[in-house]
Amino acid sequence: MGFLDGDADARWKPGPRATAAVRTALDLLFPPQSLDGGAPAMSGGLSAAAWSTIPFIDGPLCDGCGLPFEYDLGASVRCAACSARPRAFARARAACLYDETSRGPILQLKHADRTDLAPLFARWISRSARELLDEADVLAPVPLHRARLLGRRYNQAAEIARPLGRLSGVAYLPDALARVRDTASQGGKSGGGRRRNVAAAFAVPPAKARLVAGKTVLLIDDVMTTGATLEGCARALLAAGALRVHAAVVARVKESSSRSI
Repeated sequence: MGFLDGDADARWKPGPRATAAVRTALDLLFPPQSLDGGAPAMSGGLSAAAWSTIPFIDGPLCDGCGLPFEYDLGASVRCAACSARPRAFARARAACLYDETSRGPILQLKHADRTDLAPLFARWISRSARELLDEADVLAPVPLHRARLLGRRYNQAAEIARPLGRLSGVAYLPDALARVRDTASQGGKSGGGRRRNVAAAFAVPPAKARLVAGKTVLLIDDVMTTGATLEGCARALLAAGALRVHAAVVARVKESSSRSI
C-alpha cells in the first residue's frame, strides 16, 4: 500500500542500496546532529544521554489501551478500565510514557515549530505499533479545528503520520477526519469531562467516506491521556463505515489525571 496520491507513485524512487549510499555520503559531509542539542549522534535522532532517559514501553501491556503492566499477565489481557468499559477503538499503542523527559520534545513539536522531530516520532511508532500497522489499510491523523490550525500553522499528528506512512507503506489519508467543532483544551478535565468536551466534535467528510468504508484505520496522535479524543475520532470513523479503528501515539500518560499537556 502507498499514498493515495496517484502521481506520487509514478515518480521514480531509488532502491535501498542507492538510498543507503546517498545517506552515507551525506553523513560524511554533514555529520548528524542530535535533535535534543546534546552530543553528536551516530545517526539522526536524540543523543545517547537523552535516549537513555526516555521511558519506552517495551514490557507487558494491556491489549486494549496499551497501558504497561508491572508484570506479565498473559496474552490478550486487558486492564480493568478496558474490561469495565470497552472503547470505541479496538486497540491502542504508545511508544513511551509521557513524563518529564518525553514531555519536552513532544511539546517542542506541538508548540515550538520543531517539525524536524516528527520523523523521529514516526520511527518510534513504527516499532511500538508494528502489529497495528500490519493490520492497517489507512493512516488518519487526529485533526485540528481550522481555527487552531491557522494559529499553529501545522497539525502535529499529521506531521507524524506522513513519514510513518512512508516508513510503513500504509496509505496516508490526511483529511479522512475533520474537527467540526472548536473544543476547549482538554487540559485539567476529568475523563468524563474530556469525553463530553469532544462529543460530536469529529466527522468524516462525505467525500472521504468511501476511502474509510470497510477499512481498518490506524489513528495517529502525539499523546494519549484518557483516550477521549481518540474515541471521538474512532466513533466518527466507525459511523462512516470503517471496519475497525486502532490508535497509535508517541506517548501515553500512565495516570490519566497526573498532568495536563
